[in-house]
Amino acid sequence: MLVFAGLGNPGAKYQNNRHNVGFMAADAIARRHSFSPWSKKFQGLISEGTLGGEKVLLIKPQTFMNLSGQSVGEALRFYKLDAAALTVFYDEIDLAAGKVRVKVGGGSGGHNGIRSLDQHVGNAYRRVRIGVGHPGVREMVHGHVLGDFAKADREWLEVLLDAIADDAGLLAKATTAPS
Repeated sequence: MLVFAGLGNPGAKYQNNRHNVGFMAADAIARRHSFSPWSKKFQGLISEGTLGGEKVLLIKPQTFMNLSGQSVGEALRFYKLDAAALTVFYDEIDLAAGKVRVKVGGGSGGHNGIRSLDQHVGNAYRRVRIGVGHPGVREMVHGHVLGDFAKADREWLEVLLDAIADDAGLLAKATTAPS
């Protein structure tokens, strides 16, 4: 079993924020692959399905971004999984809007959701960093990530989320492949 976690903040107020692109990716995967309806468990919303022949639990922590590790850690402990079974989808300001990078391990890069995950599960999990662009100056970062995507962003965002959903099975297979 694998756990795919999309990071974001709960509630309609944050629904279209750049910070919630992880939730958007999880929703796209659930829709594309006919996962179960979302239900509440592990301080989050969960949906179950199959990707690349592997059973996958999608989780959207409802603890707010800065405490994401509590929810994801609870799910991993329940299923007796280690961090290698985890793939996390989240926003990355240091990537150009529309770019995606996948890696295993690393630091938090100042991302509080990732910092929380590292504290609760270690850092040896797969990260799918989704570029939302940088506002240009450090003082504007908070407002940028908590701001909604512009209408013009929807063109690339919808295509990108579709591509992530289409290729989620490859991430599942890569996570379970022997090293």
